[in-house]
Order: sequence, then structure tokens, then C-alpha cells
Amino acid sequence: IDLEHLCREIAGLKDAGIPFSPDHLVISSRASICMPYHVLLDSLEEARLGKKKFGSTLRGISPSYADRYMKKALRMGDLLHPDTLKEKVEDITEWKNLTVEKGYGWSPVMADAMLKWLEEYGTPLLPFIRDTTEFLGDAVEKGKSILFEAQLGALRELDYGIYPYT
Repeated sequence: IDLEHLCREIAGLKDAGIPFSPDHLVISSRASICMPYHVLLDSLEEARLGKKKFGSTLRGISPSYADRYMKKALRMGDLLHPDTLKEKVEDITEWKNLTVEKGYGWSPVMADAMLKWLEEYGTPLLPFIRDTTEFLGDAVEKGKSILFEAQLGALRELDYGIYPYT
């Protein structure tokens, strides 16, 4: 989840007079967060590839997926635990800088800047974060309709999509 983008979308709905609350949106506590360093890494890799680039949207999606698979992603549920969030961000930025600084020769990612970004864009989303397994189980039991939204679409799925252009 790109927190900044989602916050702008919610603000746009509210500005249009559309009521919006946690009754209208539920965010899984397990959803990965697309951080600013993911966007940076996406851009650096496309630039490195030059004519061989994938044609990325430069939104950080691929680096976010990579971190999730490597168990190095921040998840929405991490925002609910500020007591451990700082240490996680510090550990991850230290690891990211191995690639950012030593791999690409770019300025390091600063943990304090990432924490500030998470506070600015993550805090407004805290009321929306839930255990979606429990939430959806309750909805099914009550016979409710469920609308799912996922990033991009079927052809972007990692195993069955248009790999490697996923």
C-alpha cells in the first residue's frame, strides 16, 4: 500500500463530499507498505537497465514485492506498534543502504525520514487497519457482499502473470 497515495485518494473523496470512515474501508494488518525507498530503488534500477528496462511505473511496486518475499517489508500492522516500529525501520534502512549506497552509489536512506513519512501518512490510516481474516469471516457468516481490490490485475500476478513484466 502506498500510504501517501491512499491518503490523497481519501482526501479527494472527502473533498468531493463523500463520507468516508472505517465503515467504508478495511486495510489488512498484513498488507505491505510501499515505502519511499521502494520508489527510489525502482527508479535507480530502471535507470541502470537503460534500454533493457522493464517499463516500470516507477511507483516502487517491484521492490515492495521483493521485500515482502524476503520478509523485510513493513506491514500495516507494524504501524499499530510504535514501540517496535522505530527499530524495524532502522534495521530495514540499514539493510536497504547496502543496495542504495554501495550498489547504486546513491545517498543513504535515512531512518528518521522514513519514520516521519510513516507518521505523516500512516497515522491517518490507523483506524482502518484490521485483521481482515476475522472481518471477512464475520461478513460471510452474515451473508454480506464483499468487494475486493488488489494492485493492478491478473496479468501482474507473480506466478501466472506476464513474467518478468510483473
